[in-house]
Amino acid sequence: MTPRLIRFNKPYGVLSQFTPEGKWQGLKDYIDLPGVYVAGRLDADSEGLLLLTNDGKQQARIADPRFKMEKTYWVQVEGIPSATALAALRSGVVLNDGPTLPARARLLEPAPAVWDRTPPIRERKAIPTTWIELIIREGRNRQVRRMTAAVGHPTLRLIRAAIGPYTLEGLAPGTWEG
Repeated sequence: MTPRLIRFNKPYGVLSQFTPEGKWQGLKDYIDLPGVYVAGRLDADSEGLLLLTNDGKQQARIADPRFKMEKTYWVQVEGIPSATALAALRSGVVLNDGPTLPARARLLEPAPAVWDRTPPIRERKAIPTTWIELIIREGRNRQVRRMTAAVGHPTLRLIRAAIGPYTLEGLAPGTWEG
C-alpha cells in the first residue's frame, strides 16, 4: 500500500469523522476514499486544514502532541487584543485543565484573505473584530477558543491554516488534494 496524505479544507459545520451526527455533516459528503483516516481533529464549528492518511505511523506523527507538530490558526476575535493579552498567550494561559504551553501569537494585519462563512459570524456594530495568528503545539479540546477567551477576547471564527509543513494553500472550502 502506498502511503497517502490528503489535505482537506474543512468547511464550517463538518465533523472530523465520516459519519454525520445531528445537524453536522460528515466527511463522507466531501471525501469518498476507502482506507483513509483523520490525523487529528477540528471541531465542527471550526474551519480549515484537516489531514487524512492511510498510514498509521504518519497519522500518529501528525496527531500525537509528543511529536510537537505546530498547528497554525487564524482566529477572528472580539475586540482588539492589547500587547498584554498577546504576551499572556505567548507565555501560556491557565485554563480549567491546567496551563497551556507558550504559544506564538501576533496580530494579522492586514486580515487574511479568507472565504465567506456560512452562516456568517455574529458582528456587533459597537465592538470591532481582529484577526490574530496563534501557533500552538498542543491540541486540547477547544484549546484556542479557551485561550482567547481567557485573555478577554472570545473567538468568533477559527481557521486552521497549517499543520507543520502542510498548509491550506490552493484549497477552497470543501476541496481536497492528495
